[in-house]
Amino acid sequence: MRILFFDCGMGAAGDMVMGALLSLISDKDAFIKEINSIGIPGTVVSYENDSKCGISGIHISVQIEGKEECDETYLHHSHEHVHHHAGLDDIRKIIDNLKVSDKVKKEVTDIYMMIAQAESKVHKKDVGEIHFHEVGMMDAIADITGCAMLLEKLSVQSIYVSPVNTGFGKVRCAHGILPVPAPATAELLKGVPCYAGRIEGELCTPTGAALLSYYGTAYSQMPPMCIKETGYGCGKKDFEAANVVRAVLGETDSEPDSIIELACNIDDMTGEELGYVTKLLLNEGALDVYTAAIGMKKNRPGILLSVICKRPLREKMTELIFKHTTTIGLREYICNRTILNRREKEIDTGIGKVHIKEAYGNGIYKMKPEYEDVRKIADATGKSVREIHEIILKEQK
Repeated sequence: MRILFFDCGMGAAGDMVMGALLSLISDKDAFIKEINSIGIPGTVVSYENDSKCGISGIHISVQIEGKEECDETYLHHSHEHVHHHAGLDDIRKIIDNLKVSDKVKKEVTDIYMMIAQAESKVHKKDVGEIHFHEVGMMDAIADITGCAMLLEKLSVQSIYVSPVNTGFGKVRCAHGILPVPAPATAELLKGVPCYAGRIEGELCTPTGAALLSYYGTAYSQMPPMCIKETGYGCGKKDFEAANVVRAVLGETDSEPDSIIELACNIDDMTGEELGYVTKLLLNEGALDVYTAAIGMKKNRPGILLSVICKRPLREKMTELIFKHTTTIGLREYICNRTILNRREKEIDTGIGKVHIKEAYGNGIYKMKPEYEDVRKIADATGKSVREIHEIILKEQK
């Protein structure tokens, strides 16, 4: 299993995370050419080799209409009307038009929504009322999209994040002088271990916090792994300690993983309504949704609804369950699980192309053809689904 570890002893910013990930791939120039061709309006991404306290790494630069990005916290949001601003609908249109995979589009949209929700909570405004400074918005889109594209290329199964150094003191932004971590950053770091450290200044930005919260599957020091590559993303400022995010790419046979299970009892919804909720939750990123028949108070028949998701989606799943079911309470469990390595591939069989899901590790190998592919072949050939399964499995032996 390929795993990734982010060492955030000097915090994290979007450009630093992107620089660390870029350090892990061989053809960096090809990636920069690719990200500059996906259609982020007026934006040019570049990189240069840099050094912090003797550690060599990569510094990412983002130019919007020929101008270098400024301090992220200052630009990230504003309700002043001196500069051009954009709302979530504008951001969604930009993301939807990017020439990237649907997976990357979804991740970028989810992360920007996390930032908007954090700003919404801090300013006590509806998410639709939050407006982003145009320059800071485009810069963040470039950083988030770059990270999503690089993670897609790296194909890691799990991401560990160290405790995050936020720094301390004050930071100037569009609203005035705020404490470090900035309120939106602190909101985004909920559930993520963090500390102030001994360096004064803003070390973790809203974009950096959103990336770590969204992609992190576990938060701890570096787990046991066989290290394959290390990369460093350099920040703009110089401190007494190396201002870098370190990314460590490694492999392990199997790995403990942490997930959230949300559960509630329901006795006043129809099967059709529960079916709609199940489909909705899965479409919004739940790992699994299942129901079980239970007996409730006064012997009323009821349904146990259970939703399994990764930590970053906890609040989103909670909101959807309360909105689309009749429950007035949720139980939450943090579950540890051990998973096998997983991968998907497409094979060309004698009866058609089929996607195969494989699981392996600890001397175990399992494979399963994608049902929809099998069904289509069964419809086209007149054979049963079981017959198609047997033909595919025989060819793979």
